[in-house]
Amino acid sequence: MTSRFTDFALPAAVVRALADQGIESPFPIQTATLPDTLAGRDVLGRGRTGSGKTLAFSLPVVTRLAASGTRRQARRPRALMLAPTRELANQIDATLAPLANALGLRTTTVFGGVGQGKQVAALDAGVDVLVACPGRLEDLLNQKLLTLDGIEITVLDEADHMADLGFLPGVKRIMDRTPKQGQRLLFSATLDNGVDKIVQRYLHEPVTHAVDPAAAPVAEMTHHVLLLADAGVKKQLVHDLASGTGRRVLFMRTKHQAKKLAKQLTADGVPAVELHGNLGQGARERNLEAFTSGAVKVLVATDIAARGIHVDEVELVVHVDPPAEHKAYLHRSGRTARAGSGGDVVTLVLPEQTGDVKDLLRKARIKAAPRRAGVGDPQVEALIGERAAYVAPVAPPAPQQRGGSKPAGAASSSGGSTSGRRRRGRGGSGDAGGAQQQGTRGQGQRQSAQPAQAQRTTAQPAGARSGSGRPSNGAQAGGSSSGGGRRRGGRGRAQRGAGSPTVYSTSTPR
Repeated sequence: MTSRFTDFALPAAVVRALADQGIESPFPIQTATLPDTLAGRDVLGRGRTGSGKTLAFSLPVVTRLAASGTRRQARRPRALMLAPTRELANQIDATLAPLANALGLRTTTVFGGVGQGKQVAALDAGVDVLVACPGRLEDLLNQKLLTLDGIEITVLDEADHMADLGFLPGVKRIMDRTPKQGQRLLFSATLDNGVDKIVQRYLHEPVTHAVDPAAAPVAEMTHHVLLLADAGVKKQLVHDLASGTGRRVLFMRTKHQAKKLAKQLTADGVPAVELHGNLGQGARERNLEAFTSGAVKVLVATDIAARGIHVDEVELVVHVDPPAEHKAYLHRSGRTARAGSGGDVVTLVLPEQTGDVKDLLRKARIKAAPRRAGVGDPQVEALIGERAAYVAPVAPPAPQQRGGSKPAGAASSSGGSTSGRRRRGRGGSGDAGGAQQQGTRGQGQRQSAQPAQAQRTTAQPAGARSGSGRPSNGAQAGGSSSGGGRRRGGRGRAQRGAGSPTVYSTSTPR
C-alpha cells in the first residue's frame, strides 16, 4: 500500500513543499483518489470532514496545470474550486497556495462580504486557480469581469453543504459556463439534496472513492450525552467545559445566543471569540485567526462554522444548544477528531429536550448512553482537562430559595448565558480536586494543576479596540494566560508566566 507522497507522480517541487510543512504520508482519501485524479479522470470522493479532502484535490490540480502547457491570462482562470463559505474558501487557498507557488502558479479567492476591488485586480493580473463561493462568482460573471471558458479542472468541495445552503442552482449555472471536456472533481460527505443530480449532469464516468460511510462517526470521536437538572447547572457546566487549555468549539442555535455566550465567557475569565452570520468579514477573519493560532482557545459558533472551518487539534465540541437535525449534529461534531487526532463531543440536555435529542442521536447512528451530570462530576472534570491558569473554578450552584428568587448566576436562556455575573472566590485551585485522573481517550494521566491565584478577569467594554483595529489586550488577571494545549498524542501543561490573557471583543466593527 502506498505510504508516502513520493510514490505518486507528483512534481519534486510539490513533494518538497509538502515535506517543508511536515507532510510526508497521505491520508486514505488521498491514497485512494490520487492515481485517478492525476490521470485526468473525473472523480467523486466521499469522506467525512477532516479526512484530508483539500489536499486530495489540490495536488492533482496544481500538478496537471503545471504540465498542461497552457498560459495564464488576465480574467481567464485555468482551474476553479467552488466552496460553500468564505471561511472554507480561505482555508482551501491556505492549503493550495504553497503547492501552487512551488510550481510558479498563482491563486486567488473570490467571495462576498468584502469589496470586490482587490478580487477584480487579482483577476486582471491573471490567476491559474480561482477559489470561489458561488454568489460572488456569479456576480462577477454577470459583470463580465472574468470568463470560465479556459477552465481545465473544476472542483466542487463540500457539495452537500452547498445543497443545504441552497447554492445548487447557482452551481449549475456556473458549471454550464465551464468547458464540457474539462476534468471535474466532486467531494462530498453525502449525495442527498440534489448532489446526485450534479454528479449525473456534470461528471463523465466518474470513479467513486468512499473512504468511510457517509453518516458514520469516526472511531477516534467519543460522544457524551449529559442530562442536566436545570438551566443553572447548565450555565456552570458550559463555563467549566470552556475552561480547559486546549481548543474547544461551543455551538449555539442562534446568532444572538452565540454573541451573548462569547461575551459572558470573556467577562467571566475565559477569553472566547464568536463566529456567526452577523459578523462582518473582518471580524470573522480576526476571530477565526485568533482561534486557529491558539491565541484564544474557545470559539462560540452557530452552524455556519460546522462546515465552514477546518482547524486541527480541536479537542472538545460542546453542543450547548442541541441542533435541530442529525446532519447538523454530525457536521458540528466533525470539528474535532480531525487529521488523525482524537476528540470528545458533549451534548448538554435539559429535561424538556430529552426526547428530541434521543431521536436526533438515533438518526445520526450515535450510540452514547445518556447520563445525569452536575457541577464537579468526575467524568465532566476529565473532559475539562487541565484548566487554564487564569480560570478560577466555579462553586456549585446555591440552593433555590423560597419566594421565587434565583440563585446567583442562574441562567435565563437555553444558551446558558445571562447578563448577571457569577461571584467566585479568589485563589482557587486551577484544577478541581487537584488529583491526577485518567483521561477519556487513553492519552495518559491528567496532570494536576498548580494552585492558581486567579482573580476575576475584567472584560473589555463591548466594541473596545486598539487603534490598530485589532482586538485590544484589556483583561487583567492574577494568573497568566495559558500557552499550552493538547498536542497530538498527549496533553500539554499550561505555561505560567507574567502575562495576562488577551480578551477579544465580540462586537462587530462598523
